[in-house]
Amino acid sequence: MGVDSLVIIPTYNEKENIKELIKEVLHQGDEFEILIVDDNSPDKTGNIVLEISKKDQRVHLIERRDKLGLGTAYIEGFKYALENDYEFIYEMDADFSHDPSVLPVFRKYLKEEGFDMAIGSRYKDGVNVVNWPMSRLILSYCANFFAKTITGAPISDLTSGFKGFRRKVLESLNFDIIKADGYGFQIEVHFYSYRKNFRIKEVPIIFIDRRSGHSKMSKKIVWEAFWIVWGLGFRRLFRVS
Repeated sequence: MGVDSLVIIPTYNEKENIKELIKEVLHQGDEFEILIVDDNSPDKTGNIVLEISKKDQRVHLIERRDKLGLGTAYIEGFKYALENDYEFIYEMDADFSHDPSVLPVFRKYLKEEGFDMAIGSRYKDGVNVVNWPMSRLILSYCANFFAKTITGAPISDLTSGFKGFRRKVLESLNFDIIKADGYGFQIEVHFYSYRKNFRIKEVPIIFIDRRSGHSKMSKKIVWEAFWIVWGLGFRRLFRVS
């Protein structure tokens, strides 16, 4: 089976997780390769990935000059995937909150069942989140309900950062109008994909809080997502593309 899949993983200070994560992702099948987009991590995550990439041609690295944000990291990864002719492109976090064993499930829905996007959903079948404080769980659940209501996109987990695409979805997106860096980025991608009538499958997952390291969540990310949702609601109301 030939390589057709690229897993994009943005990193910032993930040296405690990255070796094991790369190992686990590659273990999912020979069809998977990895692209790490590192934002000049002070803990030298990029150096660790560079050494791995010298020994394994399935591991690729983009090193950026500064902490430029999640959204732009994914967009750089998407452009790399399109330029290098991958058919299936995935995104996931570097902290093991996303289970690598779900990647082949995404690929099956995309390759064999004709879906254009497969989203790992924490809220499709109830609430499947482990080890989060109640305050963060309530914030996330309410944020998704709010985003779903305002944007009209019938997706239970609009802020999910664990998903797979067919390349035609990414080819259709105008990256210039996607501005958010945190959870707002995920909402934008889902909204525009839904508006283009792509077939979307929500795959129930169990989300487990990071094994080690520190969360990148901040008040700035929360407020950014809040205003992004209202902007998307405006586009929906006035049928702006």
